[in-house]
Parts: sequence; structure tokens; C-alpha cells
Amino acid sequence: MHRAIVPPYLLSRLASLDDPRYRRARDAAHRSLVRDEPIRELRTESGAPPFLRAEREAHDERPAPAPGFGPRPDRRISDAEHTETLPGRLVRREGQPPTGDAVTDQAYDALGDTFDLFARVFTRDSIDGAGLPLEATVHFGERYDNAFWDGERMVFGDGDGEIFRGFAHSRSVVGHELAHGVIDHTARLRYEGQSGALNEHLADVFGALVDQHANGHDANSASWLIGEGVFTDAVEGRALRSMIEPGTAYDDDVLGRDPQPDHMSRYVETRDDHGGVHLNSGIPNRAFALASRELGGFAWEHTGRIWYDAMTSGRLPTTAGFAEFAAETIRVARTLFGDASAEHRAVTNAWSTVGVTPSSS
Repeated sequence: MHRAIVPPYLLSRLASLDDPRYRRARDAAHRSLVRDEPIRELRTESGAPPFLRAEREAHDERPAPAPGFGPRPDRRISDAEHTETLPGRLVRREGQPPTGDAVTDQAYDALGDTFDLFARVFTRDSIDGAGLPLEATVHFGERYDNAFWDGERMVFGDGDGEIFRGFAHSRSVVGHELAHGVIDHTARLRYEGQSGALNEHLADVFGALVDQHANGHDANSASWLIGEGVFTDAVEGRALRSMIEPGTAYDDDVLGRDPQPDHMSRYVETRDDHGGVHLNSGIPNRAFALASRELGGFAWEHTGRIWYDAMTSGRLPTTAGFAEFAAETIRVARTLFGDASAEHRAVTNAWSTVGVTPSSS
């Protein structure tokens, strides 16, 4: 199962349009939905599809880092040339100059920004903590309305041009999708119900932190938007999601209104989208953003550290719900900063504000 940035309920709405002005967007959304299903089926419980793994192993070995330096990225960008063949033709790898193709070079830069956050802030060497090459494929499919992590690589569509303008230029999208890889190597949260919403939540957290770290934004000046800039100017919307104000990212005649809840009293019970993983992630998203703003300064220095340590502690069951995760972040805040610390108070307050009662077990 791959992890895609655009939720299926948004694509389903576009695919059902009967407005002739958006025929191209409707057809692109329909093709994207149909295309995504076989990719999900090919993904196994234990890893990526065998054909993807074989293609990846065909690349050259990772170059040894220069002596005296810390972790360094190993980026490899391929071009699918609007086919659905992965990985595509290798067009840029680590240390090579820009290609002149904006999407390729944007993907290369954003992969580097994501690597920098995990390496410099959390001393993590790539996705797996052991220097895994960062691979991406651009120009996937014809007007493909999504970007996803398939267990081995990032894959970027170019959008339909009417609703979506493309995805590689958004740091929060790249950070979000690569963070799914980190989650797969650490907490391994089951992609269903509350644990699935936590999986999406953690990906949003680190997607936001990648963008903030690269721009030098503190918690109060940051936008807290995920997927900012992926919509064309025709859409009345700022992004796919807002972490600080779930349910306000877009309100558009075509897309409808952002349906994310911001409190447990509005939790969405549904069988769609693996139990509403892209919807209910808004609740813990708001808790993280509220705690970060209460503390001020750079979020990666306090709440980011707490959430990262909670994710990698090994104490979370793969089926963890919001209450268990809240309890773990509060425990980590107490361990790192102390019982009477502003950090412990801010995290506790934030979970209370969104209606999550930490598990006592």
C-alpha cells in the first residue's frame, strides 16, 4: 500500500464532476483513482513490490562519505517521461548540477531539505537511519494528480493543470511522503483507523518541519499548511490541509469545503480511506501546532524533538490510538524537559484542547 498526499475523497469528488469546464480535471482524477488501486495491491505488507525492489538494486552502490563529515544525502532522481514505468530514466544524482528541468531540480532540492532536517536536528542518517539512498521519480503518468511514497521512492505526478499544478515544488509534500518511510522504519503504525490517522499525522508533522527548517520559520510565523501551492489559481484554497486550523485549508465550489475535524467531538467514523486516516489526522495535527505555538521559537527544537522521540521510542504498539500516542508524547516531554517544564505543560494542554484524554496504561 502506498501513501499518497491527495486523499481519495478529494479525487473522487473531482472524478464525479459534470461541469464541462473541468473535463480535463475530471478525467485526470478518474485515471488517478484507477491507477492508484493496482499500485496499492502490488505493495506487500513487508515492503515494496518486487519489481520496484529489483529496479532499485540495479542502481550503482551508494558512494562512501568523505572522511571527517557527518551523514550526507545520496539523491537519485529519475524521469518516468509521462509513462507509468518505475523508476524511469536516471537524470540526476548526488552532486550533479541542475538539469534545467524545473520539476527534477525541485525534487532534488526538497529531498535534500528533508535529509537536512532529519540529519541535523535528529541525527538520523536518511530514512532508515543507515544512509538509505533518497530516490524519486518525476513526471509519472499523464496528468497524474498525486504524489506518493511506495516503500522505496517518492513518485511525483505533474497534476492536471486545472485543479492541481504539480507536487514536487512543495517541500511539505516531499517531507510528508519521505516521513512515511521513517515511520515505516520506526513506529510502523498500522494504516487503518486511529493508528492510520497517526501515521498521516506524523507525516504531516515532519512535512511541516521540513518546510519550517528550510525557511527558518518559527512556530508563530509558520503557515502550518501541508501542500501549499499544489492548487492552481482557479481553486479557492491555500493547501491540502491546515495543521493549526483543520477544516479551513480550502472552501471551493468545485472541491467543496475541507472536511477535516479539529476536535475529538467531531471525529469522523467511516470505512472510506482506511477509516478516515486523512480526515481524523487533523485532530492530532492541531495538538502539535498548538503546543508548538504555545512554546514559541523553532518547533523542531521542542515539540519536534518530543514527537520524534515518541515515534522512535519503541513503546508504541502498531495499533496505537490517539490516547496512547498522547500519553507517550507527555511522557517524553517529562523525560526530556521535566515535570514542571513549559514543554510538558504545553503538550498536556494541547491534547486537552483537542479533546484527547491520554491513556493511563
